[in-house]
Amino acid sequence: MKITRTGSAAWSGGIKDGKGSISTESGALQAYPYGFSSRFEGQPGSNPEELVDAACFTMALSLALGEAGLRADQMDTSAKVTLEQVDGGYAITASHLTLRARIPGADQATFEKVAAGAKAGCPVSKLLNAEITLDAALVE
Repeated sequence: MKITRTGSAAWSGGIKDGKGSISTESGALQAYPYGFSSRFEGQPGSNPEELVDAACFTMALSLALGEAGLRADQMDTSAKVTLEQVDGGYAITASHLTLRARIPGADQATFEKVAAGAKAGCPVSKLLNAEITLDAALVE
């Protein structure tokens, strides 16, 4: 099976004074603003880095848990994606996933094994040429 999803970006102006917007095929984002200041200076708006990794990993983990005969009551994942200057340009060099999950019947060893497999097998993880780390914990 092959699935194609579409995202789009519009931009006008120079790199620092320009303005952009991102949209998704699903309509979840429609002309949402982004720019240099939101990406590099911490100003309000979106950036490409905040859109990757957490959701993909969490869905991959849901699949892996099901294959292990488990089902999550709740999983909360955040991704801290690092963008840094390397070799005269910028690259995503790391993504640190933090997961807190409530999974009835899961023991720590099984949970860690399934979570590690989901991290390695997530399509976005395969896409990124970056160090991806995971802090996963079961919660009550």
